[in-house]
Amino acid sequence: MWTCLEINFLLLMYFMLLYLYFSSAMSSPLYSSSSCQLQGQFHLNGMHKAGDVVLGGLFQIHFFSVFPDLSFTSEPQQPSCHGFDVLGFRQVQTMAFAIDEINRNPNLLPNVTLGYSLYDNCVNLGIGFRAALSLVSGQEEQFILEETCEGSPPVLGVVGDSSSTRSIAISTVLGLYRVPMVSYFATCSCLSDRQKFPSFFRTIPSDAFQVRAMIQILNRFGWTWAGLLISDDDYGHHAARSFQSDLAQSGGGCLAYLEILPWGYEQAELKRIVDVMKKSTARVVIVFAHESHMINLMEEVVRQNVTGLQWMASEAWTAAAVLQTPHLMPYLGGTLGIAIRRGEIPGLREFLLQTRPDQHHDNRYGNSTVNQFWEYTFQCRFAPPPAGWLEAGGALCTGQEDLENVETEFLDISNLRPEYNVYKAVYALAYALDDMLQCEPGRGPFSGHSCGNLKGLEPWQLVYYLQKVNFTTQFGDQVSFDENGDALPIYDIMNWLWLPDGRTKLVNVGEIKRSAFKGEELTIEEDKIFWNFKSKKPPKSVCSENCPPGTRMARRTGEPVCCFDCIPCSEGKISNKTDSMECTSCLEDYWSSPHRDRCVLKTTEFLSYHEPLGICLTATSLLGTFICTIVLGIFIHHRSTPIVRANNSELSFQLLLSLKLCFLCSLLFIGRPSLWTCQLRHAVFGISFVLCVSCILVKTMVVLAVFKASKPGGGASLKWFGVLQQRGTVIVLTSIQAAVCAAWLVSASPAPHKNTQYYNDKIVYECVVGSTVGFAVLLGYIGLLAILSFLIAFISRNLPDSFNEAKVITFSMLIFCAVWVAFVPAYISSPGKYADAVEVFAILASSFGLLLALFGPKCYIILLKPEQNTKKAIMGRGTE
Repeated sequence: MWTCLEINFLLLMYFMLLYLYFSSAMSSPLYSSSSCQLQGQFHLNGMHKAGDVVLGGLFQIHFFSVFPDLSFTSEPQQPSCHGFDVLGFRQVQTMAFAIDEINRNPNLLPNVTLGYSLYDNCVNLGIGFRAALSLVSGQEEQFILEETCEGSPPVLGVVGDSSSTRSIAISTVLGLYRVPMVSYFATCSCLSDRQKFPSFFRTIPSDAFQVRAMIQILNRFGWTWAGLLISDDDYGHHAARSFQSDLAQSGGGCLAYLEILPWGYEQAELKRIVDVMKKSTARVVIVFAHESHMINLMEEVVRQNVTGLQWMASEAWTAAAVLQTPHLMPYLGGTLGIAIRRGEIPGLREFLLQTRPDQHHDNRYGNSTVNQFWEYTFQCRFAPPPAGWLEAGGALCTGQEDLENVETEFLDISNLRPEYNVYKAVYALAYALDDMLQCEPGRGPFSGHSCGNLKGLEPWQLVYYLQKVNFTTQFGDQVSFDENGDALPIYDIMNWLWLPDGRTKLVNVGEIKRSAFKGEELTIEEDKIFWNFKSKKPPKSVCSENCPPGTRMARRTGEPVCCFDCIPCSEGKISNKTDSMECTSCLEDYWSSPHRDRCVLKTTEFLSYHEPLGICLTATSLLGTFICTIVLGIFIHHRSTPIVRANNSELSFQLLLSLKLCFLCSLLFIGRPSLWTCQLRHAVFGISFVLCVSCILVKTMVVLAVFKASKPGGGASLKWFGVLQQRGTVIVLTSIQAAVCAAWLVSASPAPHKNTQYYNDKIVYECVVGSTVGFAVLLGYIGLLAILSFLIAFISRNLPDSFNEAKVITFSMLIFCAVWVAFVPAYISSPGKYADAVEVFAILASSFGLLLALFGPKCYIILLKPEQNTKKAIMGRGTE
């Protein structure tokens, strides 16, 4: 693993090495004003082909290397590379094929032949750096400078490197001289920085887009809780930073853990990481790492038998065949991966079949790579073979072996991904060069409207045209670069299908791309995805289940935002969507439903005719009215009898009519309150009861006056209690109450009111009295008359029975006062409709009390004891 400090140190050493080379060349006796002498060469594996313009390439052809000591001797040591990479060599041949195809195309770069110099980096930063310096400085041991200092550079542009770390180091140097570098596999988002890497381009999407693609897949399946494993290099660290940043901005999930995979097989560290994965509730594991990291990790995963995980692979290992084995599929089956766009390159297979070793030239520094491929593929050695090779049964290579007769990945072109990017990179350089050569003199983009040309070509001129290149491949993909040198991003989404026979198949289940018009588009065919779970459905990977409507999210202290508790909304508040952060209050006339997921109209409450209580009170009121009517009828029918005529029958009739009004006024308190019922209920109630009590008061006063008039010298008292005076007294007393009611209605009229204070979930319709003083005066006036009636009746209670109703009136007034005294605290303490029910009950109770006490005994005599309904009987009772 190369850290940034190590890269910077290596760059410093190479700059020192170049300086020493240059200084030694300047001081060498071979140095003259017209020539330069190369003081040393880097001896590297590679392939070369001459041309008018040469393109360079950096590829991974060997897996391992033994890096030579950095010395300043005149003869640098040859790096030792081993572990041949067939797929890397196929990428090399793809570049060679693209250049050959361009040379045969009369419409692209006519009259210009492209050549190439392709080097092996051996997956080593030092060797890759040496290869890059060899490309830009050339390998000629001596070259002559023209007087005008004109001439083409050794290579016009470089295709590579495959590693982000190596690309960072190499592009840092090449960018100083604006040498264009087009990578086909370096994905680090840091390479999009135009200030640091002004001449870097790539045909593979940046990790920034790959990260966004991963997040879109997470969102698609509702995975909000995932683990992230990264490699300990620029590729992994930049991916982690982008992932954390973009995931936070999207608000679509959280990382359960972030672990860095070691480069080697460090069992203790790998065991710790796998333990973290086992203990976590996250079922999705995202890995931004290389094949070698995954191989080491999976050994520990298999050892601990960690199943039930949904793996998501970055493009670095999505297509890794070394992981798609029957041994690992119980764990990795169903993996979803981001893969480089697959392309088709017509004619490539035929070109690969034409690969032949070069046996007639010294391959020490030439096309030795082809010979190495041949030896690896056919397990033979070219003469002279290594010592003991033949004795051990090894075969000699003839160069005539047939590639079609051997099983090799080299010829499998069904899944061209990095190769397709190499192909596009070569064509991008070719189209840029073609655009430059088509420039018309005097109309060019450079100073003085000049154009670039092959004789005096500057690398920065090609960078200008490369930035503007735009073409479409035979496969139909558009290739262009944005202001950061990134190509239009597109990825395939792959799924590791585990077939019943144990084989593994990499299936394309969708794609994600970004276009200039539609933005980022994710397409997934879910029915094609193989899920490695018993349910055959996507797993759930959440820290907390979604909060349903009716609840709100309450974050857990000290935990990621995806971990929360679902708290039910309080009464009167709702949430009508999933994962609500807050509950919203309902409007005044609304209340929360039982599930707290919507606001419903509050139930209304008033003393209704349709409820049992209202029905009972209505029936009682009508019963009282009916009884009054019957009693009135009885009294009218027997109006000439002594018991009816005694003590002013007209007052009895008025009293019955007023009691009838008292019974009927109670109906105004039942039903939905309205303005007119609120205004009438207390007014009618007050006037009716004053009329009733006034009649009783006058009746009592008449009894007392008649008794006094019967005594000697008391006749003068009757002149004040004649019929007209009785009527006038009743009218005056009633008019006073009417005046009180009129003043009350004018000044502060009672009105209907929606009361929400009694109950949270109900609206109580009630009549507010408007003026408490008016209501108090109304009741107080009734009470005053009742008390006067009671006192006068109490005083007259011992008068002779012949003239006396005082006892009955005293008893009736006692009932009346008791009812209304009890009414006041009951009314005040009763909420809503029950206050109205208490008032109705008081009206009915007092009315029935008066009716039964005053008219019950008389009706009894009239109907059941008619023999006592005579003047003699009445007078006789008075003498006993």
